[in-house]
Amino acid sequence: MTLLKGAFRECADAVFREVHGAGASGMLVYLDGLVKTEDLELHVLDHLLAPDEGARQLKDATSIASVKTTAKWEDVVHAILDGDAALLVEGADQALLLSVRGGTRRGVQEPASETVIRGPREGFTESLRVNTSLVRFRLKTADFKLISFTIGTQTRTKVELAYVEGIAKEEIIEEAKKRLSAIEIDGVLESAYLEELMEDNRYSPFPQLQHSERPDTVAALLLEGRFAVFTDGTPFVLLGPVTAWQMLQASEDYYDRYMFANFIRWLRLAFLFVALFTPGLYIAIITYHQDLLPTTLILSIAAAREAIPFPAFVEAIIMELAFEALREAGIRLPKTVGQAVSILGALVIGQAAVQAGIVSAPMVIIVSLTGIASFTIPKFNFAISVRLLRFPIMLFAAIFGLFGIIICTMWICTHLATLTSFGVPYLSGIAPYKKGEAKDILARAPWWKMKLRPATFVRGNRKRLVGREEE
Repeated sequence: MTLLKGAFRECADAVFREVHGAGASGMLVYLDGLVKTEDLELHVLDHLLAPDEGARQLKDATSIASVKTTAKWEDVVHAILDGDAALLVEGADQALLLSVRGGTRRGVQEPASETVIRGPREGFTESLRVNTSLVRFRLKTADFKLISFTIGTQTRTKVELAYVEGIAKEEIIEEAKKRLSAIEIDGVLESAYLEELMEDNRYSPFPQLQHSERPDTVAALLLEGRFAVFTDGTPFVLLGPVTAWQMLQASEDYYDRYMFANFIRWLRLAFLFVALFTPGLYIAIITYHQDLLPTTLILSIAAAREAIPFPAFVEAIIMELAFEALREAGIRLPKTVGQAVSILGALVIGQAAVQAGIVSAPMVIIVSLTGIASFTIPKFNFAISVRLLRFPIMLFAAIFGLFGIIICTMWICTHLATLTSFGVPYLSGIAPYKKGEAKDILARAPWWKMKLRPATFVRGNRKRLVGREEE
C-alpha cells in the first residue's frame, strides 16, 4: 500500500478507498475517470459490503467477470493506469485486479475524412477494443488474429497487429511483428508515430502505409492479405503493405457499378497528373517554349501578362503559397465557416491580385485547376506528397524548361520503381507485372471476374469467389 501511495503521490485523480466485507478488509485503488463507476458500485462495492457467510474470499465476493491476481506491485500500477481497479486485501500477499475500465469516449460516428455516398456509415473511435470489434463484426472467422503490443515507456500505449491467418503471407506478418517489437519510444499518442518508424524508406515523400477510419476498408484489405495496426487513442488504423495504385482507390469503387467506378478511377488518375505537372508545364511553356502554343492563345496570354512585374515562376509560387495558406486556414477554422473562408478567400484574393497587376488571370486559372485536381486524390497522405512534389517540378521547369520536367519525371519514376512497402514493390501489379492482378489497378474488373486474391500479398487461400464465370 505504501508503494502504491508513493507511486501515485500528487495524483489528484487517484482514489484510495477502504472497504470491509466478506470477513476481511482491504483498500480499493483506482483512477477516477478511467473506471466505469456504475460497474464498480454494482459489481464490486455492493458485493463486498453485503453480509457474507463464513470466510468467502474477497475475490469470490465480486461479480466482475475478469478478475486477475498478481504479487508484483509494478503490475498493479500498470493495471491501474490502464483503467483497472486494484483491491488490496489486508494480510494477503497478492492484489486483485478488477476489470472495470470505462471513462468517457466518443461513440461510433461517420468518419470525417472518408465520407461516402454509398456504403457503411460507421467509423473508428479512440477506443482500441471498439475498433477491433467493428472489424470482428465483419470478419466472423477464428482466422482473424490480433497480436498485442505495449509501446511507449511513459504512455504504455496498447497496439494490436491484425491479420487473417491462412491468407496473409507469413513473412510479411513476421516483418510487421519485428518492426513493432523494435520500436522504443517514450510515448505513442497517434498511429502516425508508428507509421514513420515502420516505413521501409523513411526519407521518401510517398507514404508506405495507408491509414483509414473505415472498418469496411480495413476488413476488405485484411481479406486481400494485408495487415492492420490498431493504436489505442486514435481512430486511424494503419494498413500495409500498400502500392501506389491503392492510393487512388476509394471504398466506393467497390460499391458502385464497375463501369462508373472505372470512370471515376480514370478521372482521378488524369487529375493526379494535372495536380502534379500543370504549374510546371505552364512555367516551362511561358518561359521557354512559347512556340508550342497556337498563335492566338500565346497572344492572349501575353496580353494578360503585359503589366505583370514578376516572371511566371514567381507568379506561380505566390499563388500556390496563397492557395495552400487558404486551404490550411479552411481546415483550422471551425467547420461552419472554414469552407466558406477558403472558397471566398480564394475568389477574393485571386480577383484582387489580377486587378492589382500582381498575377495574371491565366495563372489564377492554372492554380485553381491544380488545387481542385489535388482534391480528387482519395488518400490524404498521398495527396500531400503530390502537393509537395509540385514545387521542385516548378523550380526545375523555371531553370531547364521542359527538359527539367523530364528530369523530375524520371526521378519520380525511378524512385517509385525502387520503393517498397514491407518488401512489396510500390508499383506491384504493373512493375513487376503479374498476370491477373491488373484486374484491380487502373480499372476494376466486375466482381465475377475477380475470383482470386492478389498473389503479391496472399499465400495459401487465394480463392475469393466460387461460381459461374461470365465472359
